[in-house]
Amino acid sequence: MENNHVTFVEIDLKAIDFNLNFFKSKLNPKTKILAVVKAFGYGSSSVEIAKHLEHKVNYFAVAYLDEGIALRKAGIKIPILVLHPLKVNIEKIIAYNLEPSIYSTKILKAFIDKAKELNIENYPIHIKFNTGLNRLGFSEKNIIEIAKIISEQTAVKVTSVFSHIAASEDLNERKFTIQQIKNFKELSNKFISLLSNTPFRHMLNTSGIINYAKEAQFEMVRLGIGLHGFGNEHNITAELKNVNTLKSIISQIHIIEKGETVGYNRAFKAATTVKTATIPIGHADGISRQLSNGKGFVYINNKKAVIIGNVCMDMIMVNISNIDCEEGDEVIVYKDQFHIEELAKASNTISYEILTAISQRIKRVLKKS
Repeated sequence: MENNHVTFVEIDLKAIDFNLNFFKSKLNPKTKILAVVKAFGYGSSSVEIAKHLEHKVNYFAVAYLDEGIALRKAGIKIPILVLHPLKVNIEKIIAYNLEPSIYSTKILKAFIDKAKELNIENYPIHIKFNTGLNRLGFSEKNIIEIAKIISEQTAVKVTSVFSHIAASEDLNERKFTIQQIKNFKELSNKFISLLSNTPFRHMLNTSGIINYAKEAQFEMVRLGIGLHGFGNEHNITAELKNVNTLKSIISQIHIIEKGETVGYNRAFKAATTVKTATIPIGHADGISRQLSNGKGFVYINNKKAVIIGNVCMDMIMVNISNIDCEEGDEVIVYKDQFHIEELAKASNTISYEILTAISQRIKRVLKKS
């Protein structure tokens, strides 16, 4: 379906390359890189990001089956790790040559059974250990059991062993994180010693690469939000390039007289004459209602224009009393990483949510130079 929406996200592919190379510079030359492209590529475009990066990284990761299928249908050939496979999806995971994260005995046995049924040998799987995030994964008490299950069959083969750090960006939690790393080393060493092959290991995410590359680089790292210019620390983010810029236009300009109100529930009442601009983007597009009435802002002709009234489903109104502009002029809804982080703080959330909330009805436009 053709998308004629005037609001769009501009995706800077050169900025992605810059950010990838920034993180590569923190790693050993032989360390593999897995690019995380789940959640529509952090709100951009998982397919376009994957196409751009396919020959520059070693692996992709998605959260769910459908995301992996979309990449395969787009022609992506390199390995794709599905981080949260479900039992009902096993046959399709195999059909699309996706590689599952195995996090429980139940799904391990189910996957082996299906692979045997399909007469498959050495299908690549990834064993997930829980070392403190307490979300998904095996524990130490499972090691003997799962190693025995794996050793008694040939349908699947362990390609990697991995875990997730709970607070890699928070150096106040360094003691906890170092203990997580220690636990993972012990668990993985014990488990791998019981296998007939030697899988590679990975534990670090974007912040982990920044803060723990010496302690836990292993053979691969996982890079997600960092590709989009966020380092989870101001000084690191400042060294990265912005990837996603959300743009729109001014639909209409109004003069609001003293005493008049703007928007639903009459949330804004003019104390003096105010000039407003209406912009075709709203909470259905990812602009949080938390940003209503002075908390959020956009840029028009390089000047801040504060949101007034409540954010509507499809529109916002902003104060342009001190901005020289006209109907049809460009509006920068998300200017850069620091603008996004300010809006995240005002919404009592994080940059990840701001990015991934951008609706799929918003066009994605690639900037290649």
